[in-house]
Amino acid sequence: MKVYPYRRLTGNVSWRVDSAQLKAEGEPWDDVESKYLSTVERVVALGPDEDRPDWARARLRLSAELPAKALDPSGPWQNVKAVAVLTERATNTRTTAEFSAVSEDGRARTAELYLYRCDLLDRASLTVHVVATVDGVPGRVIATSDVEWFVDVIEAVPSLARELDVKMVRFGSGASRLQRFKDSPWLVDTTGRIPAVRVNSDFDGLGDLIGADGGSGPEKTVRELLLAQMCSEVWTAVFHSAVGDLEVEEDGTPVFPHGWQGEVLREMLPDVYSDRPPEDALRAVHTARTEASAAGWGELQSRIHYAASRRAGVPRTLSTTILDLERLTQGDDA
Repeated sequence: MKVYPYRRLTGNVSWRVDSAQLKAEGEPWDDVESKYLSTVERVVALGPDEDRPDWARARLRLSAELPAKALDPSGPWQNVKAVAVLTERATNTRTTAEFSAVSEDGRARTAELYLYRCDLLDRASLTVHVVATVDGVPGRVIATSDVEWFVDVIEAVPSLARELDVKMVRFGSGASRLQRFKDSPWLVDTTGRIPAVRVNSDFDGLGDLIGADGGSGPEKTVRELLLAQMCSEVWTAVFHSAVGDLEVEEDGTPVFPHGWQGEVLREMLPDVYSDRPPEDALRAVHTARTEASAAGWGELQSRIHYAASRRAGVPRTLSTTILDLERLTQGDDA
């Protein structure tokens, strides 16, 4: 949780990635085709592709527009600047670029952000912060844009959808932190750059069941139900992780986190609170988590369970399983 002891800027800080260029060693800058840059998904896909050579450096051209109140001379903020920040948790990379004003009122701004291929391992998040001098203290963050882009150096197709990191691991004879869970069929790890599922290969028959392709009959029915249950637990775990350390504005308003945590919340909140916009739903979750009453937090668990089950397709899978079992039973009776 983060509370700011100074006035923060309200209002939308709109920005986008306008274009991208790549540079191979000893070659000039080459424009990235529009098919690799999605303004809908907000992803720049720079992964290997036969249509372009290997690259060493990339240049992103950005544009932003600040709220008018940010530049009000009578306001509490001086020396207002906009800064783009690219971060990747896997390599602890952090690259910044300051925007320059291109309009008379200073609201419209542009920037060029440079990055090196060797500094990135997977997917980096890109966002914009507004900083200013507040109460005589320079460099204070007064706003962070709700819009977040991603720079993906693994995929060549711009998409927010990423598969979970699922691996078979021996719990009984594996890492010490897993041995205490040797009787568990799987665990969800939310400490990495993307959520990871560790399936216990020491759990008799589990690996063969999950890894089986196709098939029919009882084995297929059980496998699909098991995977749906696993997915439901994953959604529940990542939701709790995402709300576990929300940043909070000075007025107590929680802020959507960056990276996969923000994606998870925006995906699940419409099911957690179907009658509220995402911002209000996030505030309700934060209130239930931080208030003294245990009733609010307990009631929220039912909502989270419902949303996770829907995301994982548990109701549909369970209905199909029941029908399949009825057919199998009728077949045995015949």
